[in-house]
Amino acid sequence: MRYLPKSPADREAILKAIGARSIDDLFAPIPAEYRLNRDLKVPRQMAESEIVDWFRERSRENGDGYATFLGAGAYYHYRPVIIDSLISRGEFLTAYTPYQAEISQGTLQSIFEFQTMICELTGMEVANASMYDGSTAATEGVMMAVRLTGRRSAVVARNVHPEYREVLATYAFHQGMPVTTVGYADSGRVDLKELEKSVNQDTACVLIQSPNFFGTIEDANAVAEIAHKNGAMLVVSIAEAISLGIVEPPRQADVVAMEAQSFGVPLGFGGPYCGVIATREKYVRQMPGRLVGQTTDRNGKRGFVLTLATREQHIRREKATSNICTNQALVALMANIFMTIYGKVGLKELAKQNLAKTAYAVQQFGKHAKVLFSAAPRFNEFVAQTSEDPYAINSRILGHKIVGGFPLKKFYPELGDAALWCCTELTTRAAIDTAVGLVAESEGSVKSAVETGVEEVAR
Repeated sequence: MRYLPKSPADREAILKAIGARSIDDLFAPIPAEYRLNRDLKVPRQMAESEIVDWFRERSRENGDGYATFLGAGAYYHYRPVIIDSLISRGEFLTAYTPYQAEISQGTLQSIFEFQTMICELTGMEVANASMYDGSTAATEGVMMAVRLTGRRSAVVARNVHPEYREVLATYAFHQGMPVTTVGYADSGRVDLKELEKSVNQDTACVLIQSPNFFGTIEDANAVAEIAHKNGAMLVVSIAEAISLGIVEPPRQADVVAMEAQSFGVPLGFGGPYCGVIATREKYVRQMPGRLVGQTTDRNGKRGFVLTLATREQHIRREKATSNICTNQALVALMANIFMTIYGKVGLKELAKQNLAKTAYAVQQFGKHAKVLFSAAPRFNEFVAQTSEDPYAINSRILGHKIVGGFPLKKFYPELGDAALWCCTELTTRAAIDTAVGLVAESEGSVKSAVETGVEEVAR
C-alpha cells in the first residue's frame, strides 16, 4: 500500500469510470498469447524492516576502512559534514529544475553563487549552471567551438581522459565531425610538434586536459599559441578541480570544461557528477545549459532570474545549443558549500596537502619502480611502471585493505605494466609506505626470478 496506494475500492472506481468490469476486461484488446497468466518469477515481497536489513548486509560486503590510490577522474577527498546537513533540507532536496524559475529564488541564488565562484576559479568571465559531468562538458565545449568558428574538425590530445575521448568520439561520429588525436611527448605533455602539424584551417578547436590523465600540468600558453594562430579555439578540460587551488587557471583558454566532483561530491558507484562550462562573455550565446543573473525587483530588492536558457526544454530544438545538458542544482550546491567552507586560503592549503602527499609517494615509489613523465610538474597523480602486472599487484595489496593504482595498459598499451597512482589529503603516510613495501616485494621477486634464470642459462 505504501508504494501502490490504490486500494481495491479505488481500482473498482477506476474500472467503473472507464467502463470496464474487471482488470481482464481492461487488457482484453491485447492478444492472449502476449498476456502473462502466471505470477512473476520474483522473490516474495519483503517487509520494510527486511529490506533495510538486506541493504545493510550488502553494504557490509563493500567493506570499509580501505585506503585508496585510485584517481583517474574520480577523486577521494574529505567531505565536510555540513554539506549533507544543508543539501538534505527540503527546500533544496525537492527542488530539481524549476521551470517557473523566478519562483525558486533560493535555488537561483545558489546557482548564481556557483557560477560566480567557478568564474573566479577558472579565470573565465561566465559559467553555466552546470552540466552532467566532465566528459559531456568537454565534448560540449568542442561542439561550442564548432558553432562559433563554423569549422568542422577538432584536435584532441591523447592524454585527455580516455573516457572523455570516447564520449567525444560518440558525438563526433553522429555529427560527421573529424577528430584528430595527437600523441604525448616524453614529458607526458601533449606533443607540441605533432600538434603544430595537426592544426589547420579546418580545425575548430584543440582539446587538452590539465592536469592531464597522467597527472602532468600542460603548457597551456604554448598550446593556445598554436591554436590561436591557426584561428582555432582552445578548450581546456579539468578533471581534478582541487588543482585550481594552486595551479594557475588556464586563462588562455576560450572554453574551460571542468568536473567539480572533487568539491564535496561523494564517490557513488559512478555518479552523480557535476560538469561545468566556463567561457568568455562574447561566447555566451553559444554556451549550453542555463545562466542565472542577478537583478532588482520593482521594490529595489535583490533578485535572481533565468537570464539565458538555450536548451531544448526552453526553446525550439533546432535552436538549442545542446539537447543533453541539465542543471545539476543539488550536486552543484554541494560544490557551492565546499568552496564556501574552504575559501581561497583553505583551497590553496588543501591543494598543497595533495601535492605534498604525492611528492612523498613519488619519492618512495621511485626507489622500487620507474616513475614516468618526471620532467614536467604534476598535481596529485603519477605513473609508476613496474616489472609485475599492475592487476596482480592490486590483487595482492587488496588483502592489506589498500586499493591500488589504475592499470593503464587498456588505454595506453605502449606503457606496459604501468599504473596511475593518486594521492589526496586523505592518503596517509602509513598507507603509502605499506603500498610501496608491497610493490617492492613484487619487484624484488621479479628481479630474483630473472637473476635465477640468467644463472641457469649461464650454467
